[in-house]
Amino acid sequence: MKTLRLLAAAALVAVAPVAGLAAEPFPAKQIRFVVPYPPGGPLDTVARLLGQKVSASIKHPVVVDNVPGAGGNIGAGVVARAAPDGHTILMGAVATHAINPSLYPSIPYNAEKDFIAVTQVASTPNVLVVNPNVPAANVKEFIAYAKSKPGKLNFGSGSTGSAGHLAGELFKSLAGVDMAHIPYKGAAAAMQDLVGGRVDLMFDNLASSLAQVKGGRVRALAVTTAKRTSLAPELPTIAEAGLAGFDISTWFGIFVPAGTPKAAVDRLYDEFAKALNAPDVREKMIALGAEPVASRPEDFTAYVRAEAAKYAKLVKASGAKVD
Repeated sequence: MKTLRLLAAAALVAVAPVAGLAAEPFPAKQIRFVVPYPPGGPLDTVARLLGQKVSASIKHPVVVDNVPGAGGNIGAGVVARAAPDGHTILMGAVATHAINPSLYPSIPYNAEKDFIAVTQVASTPNVLVVNPNVPAANVKEFIAYAKSKPGKLNFGSGSTGSAGHLAGELFKSLAGVDMAHIPYKGAAAAMQDLVGGRVDLMFDNLASSLAQVKGGRVRALAVTTAKRTSLAPELPTIAEAGLAGFDISTWFGIFVPAGTPKAAVDRLYDEFAKALNAPDVREKMIALGAEPVASRPEDFTAYVRAEAAKYAKLVKASGAKVD
């Protein structure tokens, strides 16, 4: 019996460190924050802003890692294949989780099954902007002008299948106008040609085009969201001009690999929601043209699913494909 008691005690001593390890709170180490686009854009800037705030709170580094390529598919694929422990997270976007699954013949992840949605970080309206030489002060005047020149106007976008491209296709369908699409390698190049008068209009990210609008180099006619935005409350919505149901925005949020423990998901939500509600973070994001959201995981999951269904229809109707 004495021998058995000694063996039992030894077993408890051996198991104790393992049990302690299993109970170790999340996070236990550095968090890799994958941004599937190049440095410098609004999404990357917001990721770095939030990473600094969350890092100070959790006492572990949150390191932004830019993994660009294939419209965000490469970086998203990296996170989909990462260990599901909460220490690798993705700044996903409307492209990676709502548009690309319908736009590309194949992508290295399943947008719905390979991820858990943690929180929507921000929503950035797109805005209909025209070259100042276009004789239209509002959407109704622009539609009348476009109908008087069927097939003569062209609109630029950052790429085939981008939110800007699909907003243009939706506008053409609802307004009954004929315009040519000109895809560019990035929205900045499209904006440059819009300012130069080589394209007539584009549906650009409001955050990216604000400086050009304020400088008078392009004219903003309306935002593409269902409701007016606090970022530019003076701008009407396209729906207000009579195109009911027009609702396109650029959004981004936090995702983790499927299988990540709920405790880790909940902690990540709490930390990022706290950061998004911090006055200094909100002020900086709004200055960038990004409206903070901080939706709960279940709400963000439902939103992403609805967005994917909406864009699947738009991509099919537009005929857009990326090889």
